[in-house]
Amino acid sequence: MPGLVLFGRRWAIGSDDFVLPGAFELFVRLVWWIGIFVLYTVHKGQFNCPGGGLLHSYLLGLIILLASIICALSALVYVSMQGTISNPGPRKSLPKILYTRLLLYFPEFIWAVVGAVWVSDNSVQCEKSVINGVIGTVIASWIIIVFTIIGVVIVFDPLGGKKTFYLPDGVSRNLESSQSGQLLYNVKSSATRVWEKRIRLLCCCIVQDDDHRVAFTSIAELFRSYFSDTDLVPSDIAAGLILLHQEQDKMENCPKEPEEVLCHSPSSPVTDDLDVELENAAHYMLFAAAAYGWPYYVYTNPYTALCKLNGDCCRNRPTDSDITGSDRHNFHFGSILKITGLQYRDFIHISFHNKIYEIPFFVALDHKKEAIVVADILTDLSADCEDLTLEEVLENGFVHKEYKLVIVGHSLGGGTASILAIMLRNSFPTLRCYAFSPPGGLLSKSLADYTKHFIVSVIVGKDLVARLSMPNMEDLKRRIVRIVANCNRPKYQILLRGCWYEVFGGDPDDFPTELDGRNQDALTQPLLAEESLMVHRSPSYNALEEEPHLNSPPQYPHLYLPGKIIHIVEECSSRRLCSSDIKYTARWSNETVFSSILISPKMITDHMPDVVLKALNSLSQEHGSCLSCQTREYNPSAV
Repeated sequence: MPGLVLFGRRWAIGSDDFVLPGAFELFVRLVWWIGIFVLYTVHKGQFNCPGGGLLHSYLLGLIILLASIICALSALVYVSMQGTISNPGPRKSLPKILYTRLLLYFPEFIWAVVGAVWVSDNSVQCEKSVINGVIGTVIASWIIIVFTIIGVVIVFDPLGGKKTFYLPDGVSRNLESSQSGQLLYNVKSSATRVWEKRIRLLCCCIVQDDDHRVAFTSIAELFRSYFSDTDLVPSDIAAGLILLHQEQDKMENCPKEPEEVLCHSPSSPVTDDLDVELENAAHYMLFAAAAYGWPYYVYTNPYTALCKLNGDCCRNRPTDSDITGSDRHNFHFGSILKITGLQYRDFIHISFHNKIYEIPFFVALDHKKEAIVVADILTDLSADCEDLTLEEVLENGFVHKEYKLVIVGHSLGGGTASILAIMLRNSFPTLRCYAFSPPGGLLSKSLADYTKHFIVSVIVGKDLVARLSMPNMEDLKRRIVRIVANCNRPKYQILLRGCWYEVFGGDPDDFPTELDGRNQDALTQPLLAEESLMVHRSPSYNALEEEPHLNSPPQYPHLYLPGKIIHIVEECSSRRLCSSDIKYTARWSNETVFSSILISPKMITDHMPDVVLKALNSLSQEHGSCLSCQTREYNPSAV
């Protein structure tokens, strides 16, 4: 729902977000009140000790104060439970209750100070149980006050108080006027600065140079543009993701039309080609994973990695290799050697530069496959000199070899590996590229079709990054707005049921919505509930940009995954918890299968390099065992 408006500004919290935190605080306050009441009742006639009068007044005042807070919390929780996400009408009295609750913090703060002063007074000589009870009360008071301040900071929206975020009715329709143009500029600048500060805070450990500042500004503008046309709070997005996940699971469990994939019989030539490519992918994924250096090696070998690397750190580096960048104690290079199984002499060029526009990469000889492997390359493709240097190394260093060129990379490295492969295709006609979990919004349709001759992309499960593109993100946003706006259940029920479903599984909940029973033509038109969540309809938090409407055509071009796509999926399992005996299946897939973001607890883990490598190794070993079984079955000497 639109963000709650308090003290003349918009906050990143909705009026239906006080159910769970309010119920928790209500429980704590009730237990607290009962304890203080029992303490007061038991010692009611025993306050004649030194300082006892002040203690009597303190406990009596605390009982009355806690009773008032409990009443306010009860009302707050009850009102917050009413209505739905897009129907805040039954909660219209909540701001007044919230003001009352906030006012009670002032006497509570004063009472906490009084209690702290009383406890620190050495002249007070009452029973120890009473003193300990007051100490616990004072500590609890300060803990709640501190957490309240933290909560206010979390839900504070820096843009919520900007008066330039909405225009008078007469001005909002004339975006060409100088006044509205200036206001539009203020809106964009303010939102971009806020997002840039958030990104800088998130990346506080990165050195802030000019290149980084340009990157942060560019990313901030992207976030500002993406989040500018809706008035959703974070809990609305969480509820929408939960509903979408359960809706997708219901659809997967229902009979459906054949998926847009290239299915083949086990004996078809394309299936044989798939088996070969799976074996190659499993081999080259080691190189893509090795480019992550020691963090990946330690992550996959948490108990033995440091000991093994410390044993190799004093070994001499190869004198015939070109190494650039810092690798203190030889940890990165040592990890690459351990993961790939290569020798020092097999590496030709290694770069450990790790910046926003750069990632580490290396060039090595793979004698097993008779290939020159380039693993993870420069991400700033405007730096042509780096590409030319790489090409010269390959041409001048290996004209006497008949080795083929293979470029590999994972995640963003897979995307840049694909682009480099396109650039080098004319110079190396036999070039092959293996892109593991590359970003979805990468190539145009014509260029993606062109790369099917020399690029293979490998995607595992519901990998988010492989489906990550601006059109897909816009589609996800619209789906969240639609399903959240038209769900007829309160948000707290959605969140509680969703948490249970994600942790323990079971059948997807069938939340009734206003979308039920509508025909397909009607579904293309936004409902009033959806319109209420679009920011240009909200007087409290309005952006001036003419963003595309719910039923407007997309403003971003459609981009696709590179090359032929191998999609690896887990065999159906009803268990949510991790299992060590997961079985995988692989198939050639079409790029249109990845035209929508799928919500799943594994949408992030399916992207991790260790998961990709595990899936490829499992399939490669299964294929190898099947081949050995077939050889024994048809071997005449075995009969």
